[in-house]
Amino acid sequence: MAITTFSGPVVSNNGFTGSVVGAVKVPTYTVATAPSAVTAGAGTVAYVSDGAAGSAILAFSDGTNWKRSDTGGTIAAS
Repeated sequence: MAITTFSGPVVSNNGFTGSVVGAVKVPTYTVATAPSAVTAGAGTVAYVSDGAAGSAILAFSDGTNWKRSDTGGTIAAS
């Protein structure tokens, strides 16, 4: 199997197959700098450095709000 490296966003309309080798890096934001969850779209994942009441959290867009991955609550800096 060939290994292909991409730079910039990669979009798949039919999923990906294969295995991930190494770590996956997601974009990093603060609550104040996170893009609109509506614009990002449902299913988008981001690392929010202060989204869990000031602590770091992995968050996802539900299409309306950025949600904390641990509780499902909306991200908040405090």
